[in-house]
Amino acid sequence: MKLSVAAVRAFLWRSALLAALWWALTDGRADSWGVGSVSILAAVSLSLRLLPPVPTTVSRIGLLRFAVFFFVQSLRGGIQVAWLALRPRFSLRPAIHEIPLRLPEGIGRVLLANTLSLLPGTLSVGLEGRRLCLHVLDAAAPTEVEVRRAETRVAHMLGLKLEET
Repeated sequence: MKLSVAAVRAFLWRSALLAALWWALTDGRADSWGVGSVSILAAVSLSLRLLPPVPTTVSRIGLLRFAVFFFVQSLRGGIQVAWLALRPRFSLRPAIHEIPLRLPEGIGRVLLANTLSLLPGTLSVGLEGRRLCLHVLDAAAPTEVEVRRAETRVAHMLGLKLEET
């Protein structure tokens, strides 16, 4: 069985990330690596089956722009959520929005859904085909506009072409 360069690279990156996570969760204890190495290999194997590696090109400029975008949106969202929590009367209007995505199927859609879940005020609750279900704290917020901005950043970072909706 011949392994592709993308598969080997994905295996190494995922193993390194999970090993770093294990090290952080166990405070670097040496006696935890017996169980940790088996757990890491199992998790990497499962991740490779659920999300097979595909050759992708990450634009360094796109990655930098995405990082700045994510930082600014996180800060803005955190301030918004704090403001809502500190107001004497809660004016939350939660809602579920279904948004058709323009990213091609694959890692881009998954990254977008996870990114939106990490931003305050939104939570990805479903991703089926081209449709993303988002739980939002404020139904009146311009959710689709924000999703389009994040979608564009992900596409630029991964060198993907956006499809028509």
